[in-house]
Formats: sequence, C-alpha cells, structure tokens
Amino acid sequence: MELNHINDRAHSNAGRRETEVGFVWPLWLPGQRDARTAAADAELKLADIGTEAARLRVAGQVREAAWRLSATQAEVESVAAQRQYLQRLAGDVQRRVQTGDLARSDALGARAELLEAQALQNEIDQRLQALRAQWRTLTGLDAMPDLPAPTTSRAPEDLAASAEHPELRLAVQAVERARKRVDVVSASRRDPPEVTLRYREEAPGMGESTQRGIGIGFRIPFGTDGRNTPLQAAAFGDLDVAETTEQRLRERQEADVRVARSALQSAVQQLDGTRSRASLLRERAQLIDKSFQAGESSLPELLRAANAAALADAALARQQAALGLAQAQLQQALGLFP
Repeated sequence: MELNHINDRAHSNAGRRETEVGFVWPLWLPGQRDARTAAADAELKLADIGTEAARLRVAGQVREAAWRLSATQAEVESVAAQRQYLQRLAGDVQRRVQTGDLARSDALGARAELLEAQALQNEIDQRLQALRAQWRTLTGLDAMPDLPAPTTSRAPEDLAASAEHPELRLAVQAVERARKRVDVVSASRRDPPEVTLRYREEAPGMGESTQRGIGIGFRIPFGTDGRNTPLQAAAFGDLDVAETTEQRLRERQEADVRVARSALQSAVQQLDGTRSRASLLRERAQLIDKSFQAGESSLPELLRAANAAALADAALARQQAALGLAQAQLQQALGLFP
C-alpha cells in the first residue's frame, strides 16, 4: 500500500494539495511461488527437528546430572555405614580399655579413625548438597531421581538406534533447506512484476476545482548479473557449508558411538572386578573383626582391613553409577530418549 500527500501550507498556503493512495500486487513468475512455499516448508520442518534435537541435548544433561547425583548418594551411604561401624568399634575398644584388655593407645587410634570418617562424611555431604542444587536448577525438581539399577545383562552391541539421530536429522534438514533456497534463487532471476492501482486527488488551489483520477501501472524489474550473482553465490555457499557440516557430523556421531560402546564395555568389566574385590575385602574385614573380638588380632590390623573394605565399597558404588552413566551416554550417542 502506498500513501502520498503534498500541500503548500508551509509556503504560499494557496490551498494546493495532492493526495494519492495506491495498492501494489506482485505477480509471481512461473515457479517462484512453489519454490518459496517449499523453502518455507523446509524452514518449518527444520524448526521442528531443531526442537527435538534440543530436547535430546537437555535429556543428556539430565542423564549425566542424575547419575552423578546417584553416585554421590551411594558414596554417602557407604561412608555413613563405615562411620557407624567405627563408632561401634570405638565404643567397644573404650570398654575393653577400661577393663584392661587393651591399651589406651588403641582407644586413641579408634577414636582418630572415627573422626576421620566423620570428616569424610561431612565433605561428601557438601558435595551431595551442591549436586542437589544443580539438579534443582536443571530440572526444577527437589525430589531425587529414581534411577533403575544398571545391568550387565545386555552387551553394548545390543543397543542400537531406533531411528536417525536427531542431531543428524537436523543437519540433513539444514541441507534440504539450503537446496530449497538455491531453488528460490534459481526461480527468481528477477523480482516479480508489479501491478499498481492508484487513486489521486489534486486541488490546484486559487478557487479551482478539485481534480480526481484513477491510474493503473505495470512495473517490470530486470534481473542483471549484478543482482543475481551475489544471491547465487550466497545460496550455493550456504549449501556447501550445510553439506560439509552434515558429513562431519555423521563422522563424529559414528566415532561417538564407537567410543561410547567401548566405554560401556570397559565399565562392565571394571564393575565385575570391583564387585569381586569389595566382596573379598569385606569378608576379610569381618574375619579380622571376629579375630579381634577373640583377642587374636590387633586393632591396627582391624582398622586397616575395615578401611580397605570401606574404600572398596565406595569404589563399587561409584563404579555402579559409572556403568549407569556409560549406558546413558551410549543411548545419548545413539539418539535414544530416556
């Protein structure tokens, strides 16, 4: 729509004025409308796939935060159990010192181990609180995530992508959008012609009568190399960048899947070894504890065994969470939602 108005009020003020109202319609050239419609559809589809890819990225952040929180929570429980054991042991040692069965140095050693366990629990509690704050910031939830126990029954090769990765689909759609833009440029060698309908009212002033008229115009722009060459170069440049990005992303995704499968296999093997070691050290600590109660083992030997068992239990808790995180990272690499 066009609107023009001229008057001489600021000069001679003779009452002269001109008012013109016009409407302009572009006339699509053959193929222009279809090309632009296809380009718009490609843009909409790209936005939809982009939303899905963003959801997967957020899901990956939530997965990692949940498993980090689960690992720290398991470590807190392990340290708390060790502190309770050392507290009972310190009380038992103190009673035996009072009856003369043990030396005062044993009571001091047991008390020192208990204080160290309490300090370690406080440290891990602070880490847990920090992770909970991060979880609330990320998800808006106060509740702890209820995660399924990681399983070793499925091999890493058993997990496969059910569909194309959303990030890869996004790159493929970006290539399609770039192609549609090339089609638009190819179909628009020049701007579309325009038909104009105008109404004009002119008052000459000085008592003369007002003149009115209706006009029809037709505008045909020419497409020159100065106009078309930069547009074509930009469109083909965008297409080349999109195709290169897709190829690099496809290669990176394949590498990420291989790395994630290898990491999951390693986590499974480490979990088996850590579980066996923790079981052996826990049984050894129990045997030495019975021997200590019978007066056949020394307190330092018992404390070393209990400390080794506690460290093995904490390592087992961390490795179980590491296995869950490795499974989640493989699912993320395959483009699987939780």
